[in-house]
Amino acid sequence: MQLTTQALMVQGTTSDAGKSVLAAGLCRVLARKGIKVAPFKSQNMALNSAVTKGGGEIGRAQAVQAQACCIEPTVHMNPVLLKPNTDIGAQVIVQGKALADMDAVGYHGYKKVVMGPVMESFGLLQSEFQTVIVEGAGSPAEINLRENDVANMGFAEKADIPVIIIADIDRGGVFAHLYGTLVLLSESEQARVKGFVINRFRGDIKLLESGLDWLEEKTGKPVLGVLPYLHGLMLEAEDAINVQQVEAAERQLNVVVPVFTRVSNHTDFDPLRMHPQVNLQFVGKGEPMPPADLIILPGTKSVRSDLAFLREQGWDKQIARHIRLGGKLMGICGGYQMLGEHIADPHGIEGEAGESQALGYLQTATVLEPEKQLKQTTGQLQLPGQEPVAVRGYEIHAGVTQGVSADAPVQLVDGPDGQLGIDNQVFGTYLHGIFEQKDACDAILRWAGLEATQTPDFDQMREQGIDRVADTIEQHMDLAKLWPEWADKFAMAE
Repeated sequence: MQLTTQALMVQGTTSDAGKSVLAAGLCRVLARKGIKVAPFKSQNMALNSAVTKGGGEIGRAQAVQAQACCIEPTVHMNPVLLKPNTDIGAQVIVQGKALADMDAVGYHGYKKVVMGPVMESFGLLQSEFQTVIVEGAGSPAEINLRENDVANMGFAEKADIPVIIIADIDRGGVFAHLYGTLVLLSESEQARVKGFVINRFRGDIKLLESGLDWLEEKTGKPVLGVLPYLHGLMLEAEDAINVQQVEAAERQLNVVVPVFTRVSNHTDFDPLRMHPQVNLQFVGKGEPMPPADLIILPGTKSVRSDLAFLREQGWDKQIARHIRLGGKLMGICGGYQMLGEHIADPHGIEGEAGESQALGYLQTATVLEPEKQLKQTTGQLQLPGQEPVAVRGYEIHAGVTQGVSADAPVQLVDGPDGQLGIDNQVFGTYLHGIFEQKDACDAILRWAGLEATQTPDFDQMREQGIDRVADTIEQHMDLAKLWPEWADKFAMAE
């Protein structure tokens, strides 16, 4: 098979090997060279999602990669999104729209069918762009998942595209990961592999060279680059929660976020994680909530079961004490629904049909409906004692919340959103991404007790993160070997 500029697939030896970041960086490198490029991931399993302008739902990683390409994201960049709602089942979203809930066995059989829309979306991108950077999922060497594979080599074979494999040396065992992954592939799949990338290297490269020589001799595949560990990189995680915070001399506001079993869109909190004045703490199962100025209940894919989980942890009592002591409480999406009086799921959208008594801090009630609300939106946010500020974000929810007043704190172009309660100590909203705009973030932090805010420009930080990855790739990867037709556009840095 000849290498083609029409597409390149990035696969990894493990989850979190660096596929999403490498794909985003390659997208930015090509876009900077004037090459019309788009991202693609045939199947993504994640509870972090984004909404396109057309009202479709895709993985957040592909939205970030689209930004790296300097283009708007579309549903064709991630035609299959799986959002787990139990340990053995997930909501299946095809080309941006929820199709059905399936258990793992049912979806395994359905993969034959879903390959149709996957190839349709990929074909549309290929017809519009000079090249497509394709991201795999997990590892291509998962023997139990090889049949009807749409995420890794099964897709690469069907689309007839070349592959590079990335491994994370920081985990250890990088040569075993790369060699073992290659050996477990079929002959035709091995022929697709054009080389390896080693990620997150720290130390003297000379100490690694003998291993690189061995790997190339043993496999006949080149090591295309060794990427250094990028400390403090600001790019959203695809699924795992990133707890790393920026270095800061003094953190003046303590913010606590309980981690639900099906927590979704925890990337909402990345701007707080990167804020020099905020001490952001995620609290997991079995952990008590530390003292806080602000507690934020995040989104969740299974709001009633996670409300029960919250109570099992005793967090409801800790939240009540926090309110009595004058602390602030916020809820986003599913967390907002929990702040009301009742949550009903008459159709069994997220599990067994029924109704749950919520926390009762807001005079609202929510009913889960079959038609999911998916939209980007803009408006104004006005919290007590403050002037209104512009706000933008996106909504992803099945719930319809009743009792929202006309003078709600968030006034969107399509109507009021959110509610205040308990003498303005409690605030809820459906708006994801609300912390990403400096003025809106400032307003919420002032409401929570931070007087002189020093909020950084989050959009600029994301752009700088993408550019930093692209610069590193240009310096440490032999891109001319990957794209010989464009060799004149690439030059390895000295």
